[in-house]
Amino acid sequence: MFPLVDLRRFFWLIVPILWCCQTSLSELRVRVRLEDGQIAEETLQADSERDCITLEFRKTDGTFVTYLADFKQSVKIFRVLILGELERGQSQFQALCFITQLQSNEIIPSESMAKLRQKNPHTVRQAEEMRKIENLQMDVAVNFTKALQLSPHVHNICAEAKEAIYTRQDDVRAWLEKGIDGSMFEVLPQSSSLPALPTCKVCSREWKPCICSYRLGLEWIPCSLKYCKNRDSSGRTTTYKCGIRSCQKSYSFHFYVTQKQLCLWDEET
Repeated sequence: MFPLVDLRRFFWLIVPILWCCQTSLSELRVRVRLEDGQIAEETLQADSERDCITLEFRKTDGTFVTYLADFKQSVKIFRVLILGELERGQSQFQALCFITQLQSNEIIPSESMAKLRQKNPHTVRQAEEMRKIENLQMDVAVNFTKALQLSPHVHNICAEAKEAIYTRQDDVRAWLEKGIDGSMFEVLPQSSSLPALPTCKVCSREWKPCICSYRLGLEWIPCSLKYCKNRDSSGRTTTYKCGIRSCQKSYSFHFYVTQKQLCLWDEET
């Protein structure tokens, strides 16, 4: 038998490898500085055939983050794999998935992403634009078995988070207008309707339900294309793509959990 610590290291090594091998993608690796000052490597993969972009990185505490932009369905998916605190009764890891609508100005198209190349791979990149943090009330649970309607990528990315897939009521209303089956959604308890429901940060009992918060930062995203102007031989002005603009974007997700035991990281924030 392998020691538990070795199994955990093996798990975090194999996760990104398995994901990369699912399909042939063009890949870009970018070194970035995280909020804690440590250096991490983002892996950005573009699949122009399936029209999607995946961004992955591992935080210094071992947390593995996946962000996927599905342009065909106009959906973005965040998956977080968090190492569990075994000494406090948690499982080996905890998985969360957040699904929301993809906006047009969040990331460049997959075909443009596929053309990017890394000139100086050892340089630590810093985003040109710092976008404000987005607070998201993830007040709806998503049924994993029916979520394929939202995006064909949900079953690949959120398989480990079957009981912890969240979205917002605003997104649900938009999807229902498009004909998505409403039976996959379940509105969760909220502090506004249940005054006795505290945030997990101040909740004193580990087995009591509460509102959990998770902050996630994407330090470097190719968020838009740059266009330059030129004059042709007739003197007419033309525009052409001449680069990208990079952005930093943070999200703060707030969602219901049945017990504080499922939100122990909130004690540290």
